[in-house]
Amino acid sequence: MNKFIVSLLLLLFLQPLSAQTFKIATAAPDGTFWMKELRSSAKTIQQRTNGRVKFRFYPGGVMGSDKSVLRKINIGQLHGGLITGGGLASVYPDANLYNLPFTFHNYAEVDYVRKDMDQRLMAGLKQNGYISFGFSEGGFAYMMANVPVRSVQDLHGLKVWIPEGDRVSQTSFEAANVSPLPLPLADVLTGLQTGLIDTVAGSPVGAIALQWHTQVHYLTDVPLMYLYGSMMVKRKHFEKLSKTDQIIVIEEMGKAFAKINEQNRRDDGRARQVLKKLGIEFVHPLKDETKQWVKMADSATQMLLKDGYIDKQNHQHMLNLLTTYRKTR
Repeated sequence: MNKFIVSLLLLLFLQPLSAQTFKIATAAPDGTFWMKELRSSAKTIQQRTNGRVKFRFYPGGVMGSDKSVLRKINIGQLHGGLITGGGLASVYPDANLYNLPFTFHNYAEVDYVRKDMDQRLMAGLKQNGYISFGFSEGGFAYMMANVPVRSVQDLHGLKVWIPEGDRVSQTSFEAANVSPLPLPLADVLTGLQTGLIDTVAGSPVGAIALQWHTQVHYLTDVPLMYLYGSMMVKRKHFEKLSKTDQIIVIEEMGKAFAKINEQNRRDDGRARQVLKKLGIEFVHPLKDETKQWVKMADSATQMLLKDGYIDKQNHQHMLNLLTTYRKTR
């Protein structure tokens, strides 16, 4: 056996069989708290695994929308991404349960439900081929427009945006006889600037970060739905790691998402005050109009359950948790 072949065989045997560089796409801009925390965790993981596990991030939406990122994951161009809304639902529809409109009244309810439901939903994502390292909230979404929206009737005639692939939002607006326009997140600002859309729903911190606040004048001060996302990697890639390295990645990325979740909540509270200072007018629904909105949302949820899009058992489990919490308050 010549020296070249011997050297090659030695090199192969010396390489760690579980080594992996995960290529991860995200819409989060570089330099944000999100990216700083993820890069810090990636560095710790690399150190704890002696270089066997590395992460390479593609921030700022350079890999496209959630739909594009998932397609690139499926063809092996990427290993994972930070996915939100309709993207999560396209993998596992029940991952959108928290997104159902008017489900939560406040953050205390969110925290109580998530203590139980997060692991349940992460298990569902795993069964559908993805490993999630946790959910991170984006805050509550509010309606923002160029005219005050105080009733369902006010929505008629407006050009309302919804995230691409977001069946929950689609069904909810259609229940109000409104035909929304689906667009990728990256196209929303341009859509507002050109008049393609004039109404969006998003969190205060998101509206500032994405510059939507420069194109709207009013915010309807009723939380429509809870926003969140998750960093996921394809299960088949993740399970190539040794069990020890899998545990390290889950531990460190889990810590990162817990910190991001806490920071996002603090930022969202501050962002409301910033919007007011920037001249965004906060308006409130007309008397009894909120009940009409809740009724509309309820109708949409029932349609999703009837169609089998959302699992009845998981939905009922979430409602039971909310009922238990509300009885103690």
